[in-house]
Amino acid sequence: MPNLEHPAYPAADLLHLESLVPCRESQVSMLLSIFGERQQFSFPSIFIYGHTSSGKTYVMQTLLTTLQLPHVFVNCVEYFTSRLLLEEILIQLQSSSSDKEQTCPVHCDTLNDFVRLFKQAVASQELQDQTLYIVLDRAEQLREMEANILPAFLRLQELTDRNVTVVLLSEIVWELFRPNVGCFEPFTMYFPDYSIGHLQKILSQNHPPEYSADFYSAYINILLGVFYMVCRDLKELRHLAALNFAKYCEPVVRGEANERDTRKLWKNIEPHLKKAMQTVYLREISSSQWERLQHDGGEPGQLKGLSAHTHVELPYYSKFLLIAAYLASYNPVRTDKRFFLKHHGKIRKTNFMKKHEKTSNHLLGPKPFPLDRLLAILYSIVDNRVAPTANIFSQITSLVTLQLLSMVGQNDQLDGPRYKCTVSLDFIRAVAR
Repeated sequence: MPNLEHPAYPAADLLHLESLVPCRESQVSMLLSIFGERQQFSFPSIFIYGHTSSGKTYVMQTLLTTLQLPHVFVNCVEYFTSRLLLEEILIQLQSSSSDKEQTCPVHCDTLNDFVRLFKQAVASQELQDQTLYIVLDRAEQLREMEANILPAFLRLQELTDRNVTVVLLSEIVWELFRPNVGCFEPFTMYFPDYSIGHLQKILSQNHPPEYSADFYSAYINILLGVFYMVCRDLKELRHLAALNFAKYCEPVVRGEANERDTRKLWKNIEPHLKKAMQTVYLREISSSQWERLQHDGGEPGQLKGLSAHTHVELPYYSKFLLIAAYLASYNPVRTDKRFFLKHHGKIRKTNFMKKHEKTSNHLLGPKPFPLDRLLAILYSIVDNRVAPTANIFSQITSLVTLQLLSMVGQNDQLDGPRYKCTVSLDFIRAVAR
């Protein structure tokens, strides 16, 4: 028995829609109840929120397209100013049901111009007898625009006296949108995260035709067992499933196992899934590079490290300052003469290090250091002569702002500032490389 039923839409279209939006039938049914029939006035504004990759954009696009409802779909990140946003809505509206090509560009400088041009566009395209839906994706960007844009969209049906519904899609809650002066309250709707059962059902639909559905479903079950605790993004999981499926099938292709030998298949894929854990969300390597690594048995770190992306934009002396800060944080003060002076004289050996040789400074964490020690180490590790100019001190402040360094205690004028390095050894190795 179908889950989606509505007297205003054909049963075949609803059945097709249900197959396109698995695990979101309750949300689609709620939206159809709000929309009503084509000619009926719907709620003026609807606010849909939920975490990333919870199906908000996909469900709304699929619903409007499958049922052939007149709509305008705009991404607020792409059209980031009020003028660009209003003009794009008018352009899509004029070209949606017009057979002739648009010859004159649309100019819309103010909200009054938008209301006037919107009325003309709706009247020229004979949309008075059915609801027009304006969908604004990534609607949190509206908060950065003029103060009258968001309240106007919320009551656009009243301002234009037309059958229009504005749908706002966002990842944040409505309480972070609401203006201080008050505005029309939209109908709020929440899209929950996909559960592990939902992800299993959705990902299992993409099984290759040359393998059975049960075989691919078992593979998805193994994949989710590894990645579900650290990654619940449907797009990322779909990418990981497509990327590692060839490795899962290798024993079957070589004839060493059949599709039911789950234990052999798991032993073959387990080490490769552990390697893939290092690149979740990061995209440090391309799909072709990852497949080459799987074939050669290499490590992802052989190509790029995480820190290779984070230090590349640092200025020249900022890199040396960061290295000097790391050395000052993790090396005791008594070793500075031994490490950074060419003619440090004879160093008397003591039993101090033997007592504490089992304790690593990296386990104890970074230690604070004064500014003069940081500059002294900097002068010793830089090849050319560095003058203590305002440029050097401003770069230290920038490193603190970037949270690569942290200032410890109060900035006392007598003792001078003290800092602590907050980056890891892998980061410093990549910078020093």
